[in-house]
This record gives sequence, structure tokens and C-alpha cells, in this order.
Amino acid sequence: MAEGMFRGWRAQQAARGLREETITAREKLVRRFMEFVNDYPWQWTPTHIDEWSLWLTSEKHLASSTIRGYQCGLRLFSEYLVDGRYGWAVACEEAFGTHPVAICHEWNTIAHLNDYEGRPEARPFTREEMQRFLDYADDQVERAVRAKRKGALAAYRDATIFKVIYGWGLRRSEAAKLDLVDFGRNPAAPQFGRYGTLNVRYGKAKRGQPPRRRNVLSVMDWAVEAVVDYVENVRPRFGCPDHPALWVTERGGRIKPAEINARFVAYRDALKLPKALVVHSARHSYVTHLTEDGADRRFIQSQVGHESDSSTAIYTHVSTDYMNTMLQKALAPVLAPSEKDR
Repeated sequence: MAEGMFRGWRAQQAARGLREETITAREKLVRRFMEFVNDYPWQWTPTHIDEWSLWLTSEKHLASSTIRGYQCGLRLFSEYLVDGRYGWAVACEEAFGTHPVAICHEWNTIAHLNDYEGRPEARPFTREEMQRFLDYADDQVERAVRAKRKGALAAYRDATIFKVIYGWGLRRSEAAKLDLVDFGRNPAAPQFGRYGTLNVRYGKAKRGQPPRRRNVLSVMDWAVEAVVDYVENVRPRFGCPDHPALWVTERGGRIKPAEINARFVAYRDALKLPKALVVHSARHSYVTHLTEDGADRRFIQSQVGHESDSSTAIYTHVSTDYMNTMLQKALAPVLAPSEKDR
């Protein structure tokens, strides 16, 4: 009976157009839950979800967002079983004298409060920290060239990657998957030439959906100059003229996100910057610094691909100087002397 339930659920998801890897991952999750509770689906109760969620939290130390994702998968399976159109309740009642029930409810699952639930200690770079980091990345290229060591090309490539991640507010995975053809012209910004827009084809996807695309408008001229220099003068030296990737390796492949992370950690630790700073902090910095520079909030939201303004707000950690400036502007009408007082 349980195997029939899994086969039916797979067919239902396939009929909805879900990808095979998504369906398989969900089934593995439900099977792990079944093994944990040591009962069949028609014997499950909300108490089983309570015990399992507590185990994931206290023993496995998983993040709330991960646990919520697991609970969502179980909810989908449970809702399929109790749906009268599929007949599992009747079949189980006849065979076992009991039937499946809904096991995931508002009171025993984690609510989805917002789009970002990262570590609370994570923060953006300050402008001074960002400048130090990018300067250090450039310095590594010069040191490698002066010492006539191998790795100068890779160091130059990585320095440019960090400038692109910050300059266009990208995630690490988005940057790694960029191709040369992803840059395009923006008629409203002809000064950037063919680098006026960046087509991000592998944006963060919702569960069960393909990657989300977005076009990011170029706003930082120095970042555009860095990409132009890399594409025209450095990338050709890798000897991969036919490879589509923007970031290629010395062996002719595409750079991986893990390699970007490794270089970032090496530079951050060499500078003795806080370990709370991660690659994703550069994306936070993009949002924060544009906010401080007076960019429209909806524009920033579109640039980074957030569906809701609340997600963009979580990324914003403006400086004390900025807050003081805003406070002075807010209080100016109140504190300004009236005509009567003059």
C-alpha cells in the first residue's frame, strides 16, 4: 500500500510538470521520515511531526529554513493522501481499519516569515572594508606578476569576479554561471557600451521551479571598466576562445562556486576581516550602499531579484552616518525656526 502511495504521488507531480530531480528528492525525504517514525503513512499523526522537527532541531542542528522546507514536503505528501479524489482514505479504511490524516498544521510547522533567514551575524561590508578587500585582490595579481609565479591570470580573474559580485549585486552561484554573451547594451546608458546590462540566467529558483532570470542594469562605472579590461586583455590568455563561460580556469573549464568561496576566505582571513563576512556579504553591500546613495527602493528590489520589499529590507544595514543624516533631514522641518521666531 505504501509503495502504491509513492507511485501515485510521483505520477501526480509528474502530471504537474515538476522535474524528475524534484520529485525524487521529495520522495527520499518522505521515506526518511517514514523510517524515522517507524510507521506507515496511514498511521502517522501530528505528534510524529512534532517529534521529528524536535530531532532535526536539537540533534541535527538544522536551520529553520531547512526544517520548514522538509515540513513543506511532508505537507504535500499528506495532502495528496487525504485528497478524496485519489481514494487512499477508502482503501486504507477497508484494509487496515484506519486512514491517513493531515499531519502538518499551523501549530506544528515553521511559518514562512520572509525570503531570507540567513545567520543573524551575517552583515555587509562597510565601504572601507570593501575597498580594502578589492585592493588586496588587485595586489595579489601584481605580486604574482612581479614574482613571475603561476596563478597571475587566476588571481586577476578572481579579483574581477569579486568586483562583479559587488558591482551587480550577484549571488556566488549566479556569478559562477555567467557567460560572455550575458552582457548587453542599455540604450539609456550608452557610456557602458555592450556592458550596460547583465542577464542573470540562473537566479535563485523557488522549490520545484526553474531558475529565475532577471536583467541587472549596470550602475558602477568602475566595475564595468574592470570587466572590459578582463574580457579584452586577460581572458584571451587562458586559451579558451570557444568556451562560453565568462570565468574560465587554466585547464579550460568553468570556475565553480566553491573555488570562488575558497579564494574569498583566503583574502578575508589574510586581511583579518571578521569571519561574519562571507561572499554573500558583497550582495548585501550592494543593496546597502545603493540605499545610502539614494537609489529608489523598488529599483534595488528589481536589481537583486527580490519578489517582496521585505526581503530587500533584510539586506539593508545602513551606516550610522547615513542614519544620522536621515535623522537630521527628518527633524529639520520640526527644528527650523518659524517666521514668528525670527
